Amino acid sequence: MGKELPMDVHDLDTYLLVGSSVLILAALAVRLSSTAGLPSLLVYLALGLVLGSSGLGIQFHDADLAHALGFAALMLILAEGGLTTKWEEVRPSMAHGLLLATLGAAVSVTVVAVSAHLVLGLDWTLAVLLAAVLTPTDAAAVFSVLRSVPLKRRVVGVLEAESGLNDAPIVVLVIAVSAGELADGGVGHFIALILFELVVGTLIGLGVGRIGAMLMHRVALPASGLYPLVVLGFTVLAYASAAAVHASGFAAVYVAALVLGNAVLPHRAVTRSFVEGVGWLAQIGLFVMLGLLANPDDLAWWHVWTGLAAGAILTFVARPLSVLACSTWFTSGLREQAFIAWAGLRGAVPIVLATIPLSADVEGSHDLFNIVFVAVVVYTLVQAGPLTRLAELCGVLSDRMRDVEVEAAPLERVSADLLQIRIPEGSKLAGVEIAELRLPVGASVSMVVRDGATFVPHRTTRLATSDDLLIVAERRVRVATEARLRAVARHGRLAGWGRDGP
Repeated sequence: MGKELPMDVHDLDTYLLVGSSVLILAALAVRLSSTAGLPSLLVYLALGLVLGSSGLGIQFHDADLAHALGFAALMLILAEGGLTTKWEEVRPSMAHGLLLATLGAAVSVTVVAVSAHLVLGLDWTLAVLLAAVLTPTDAAAVFSVLRSVPLKRRVVGVLEAESGLNDAPIVVLVIAVSAGELADGGVGHFIALILFELVVGTLIGLGVGRIGAMLMHRVALPASGLYPLVVLGFTVLAYASAAAVHASGFAAVYVAALVLGNAVLPHRAVTRSFVEGVGWLAQIGLFVMLGLLANPDDLAWWHVWTGLAAGAILTFVARPLSVLACSTWFTSGLREQAFIAWAGLRGAVPIVLATIPLSADVEGSHDLFNIVFVAVVVYTLVQAGPLTRLAELCGVLSDRMRDVEVEAAPLERVSADLLQIRIPEGSKLAGVEIAELRLPVGASVSMVVRDGATFVPHRTTRLATSDDLLIVAERRVRVATEARLRAVARHGRLAGWGRDGP
C-alpha cells in the first residue's frame, strides 16, 4: 500500500464496509457481463480504477504485494478451473493444449518480441518481457466465457488445457528475464529449467491429487461442509509442494485439481459450488486490486498506441502462427484453427505477470505495465464480443444436450452412497421409465421429487424434466451407476443397445 494500514477496529469496520460493497457490486455485475458475453474482469478492473488514486483516492502502489496476491489468486482460479473441468472432455485434446502451452508460446513470444524490437523500437529486454507477459491465455477469462458458449468438446478441451498449462513456462521466462538470468545461463539452461518445472510440477500434482482422492473416498468427515475445504486444501498443498522444490506450482495445482475434480468423491456438487465461489472471489479481488494498481493519469499516448500495436501483432499475427504451428500435428481444419486462435483470451494473467518486472525494479517496467494494461483491456473487448457468432461461422458450435450432475453423500453404515441428480432441460432422461434405466444390480431409485412433492416410484414411473432422483447405490457399483445415468441422458432409453460413446 502507499501508506501503512492501521489495524484498529474502526479501520477494520471501514475496510469491511468498502470490501463488502465492492463484492456485492462485483457479483451483481456478473449478470451484466454474462449477458454481454464479455469477461467480468473488465467490470472489476473498472471498479478498481474508480476506487483508485484517479477516482475515490485509495492509494495502492505496492508491486511486491500485488505480485504475491496476484499469484495467490491465480492459484485459486486454476484450482477452480481444474476441479470443474471434465477429464473426458479435455483428455483427447490434452496433447494439443500442451503443445500450444509450450511450442505455441515459444512461437508467439518470438514473433512479438522481434516485432516489438524492430517495429516498436523497444530494447530487447522490454521487448521479450512484453512478448512473454502478453502470450499466455487467461484461465479465468477462458473458463468464464467459453463455458457459456456451447462449443464442441475438442475445441473446449484444447483451450482449457492450454490456459491451465501455459502459465508455467511463461512465469519461468518472465522471472529469468527480470532477474537477468536468461543472458547468464543461456538458452539451453532455460529450456532445461522449463522442462524441469513442468515435469516435476505435473508429477507432484498427480501425486497429491491421487492421494487426496484416495483419502477423501475412504474417510467419512463429520460435516458435508468440510469436504470442499479439504479438496481445496489439497490443491493448495500441490502448489506449495511444487514451489518448495522450485517446480511449477501452477502446473501442480491445475493437475491436482483436475485429478480431484474427476475422482469419485462425496458431495461433489457441493464441492464444485464452493470452489466456483472461491474462484469468483479470487477473480474479483484480483481484478479490483489490479485496477487499483493501475493509474490512468500515468498513461501517455505512447503507452496507448504501443499497447494497441503490440496487441494487434499478437492477435492477428503471432497467435494465428502459433496455432498453425501446433495444429499441423492434429486433425483440425482451418476454420477450427481460426476460432482457437481468436479465442485465446487474455485477462488478469498478463497484468499479474507484468508486476514481476515491476517488483524487480526492471528499467522501463512502469511503461511495460501501462502498455500491457491497455492491450489487455482493448483486446479483451475486441475478442470476447463476437465469440458466439464466430463459433457459428467456424462450425465449432455443439448440439450436445446438457449432461446430468450427480451429487453424492456417503452412507457409511451400509457401505453405499446416496446419489442425487436433477434432470436438466433437454436431457433424454425425460420420458424414460424407471425400469428402462437398467441400473446395475445394487442400485435403485428410492425417491423422486417432482413439483415440490416426493413419492416412491414404480418400475413404470416415467421421469420428467426438472425431476430430482434419489438413488441408493452400493459403493462397488457407484461408478457404473453414474456412467449408466449419463449414457441414458445422452442417448435415451436405448443407450447400451448401440454405442454409448459421447
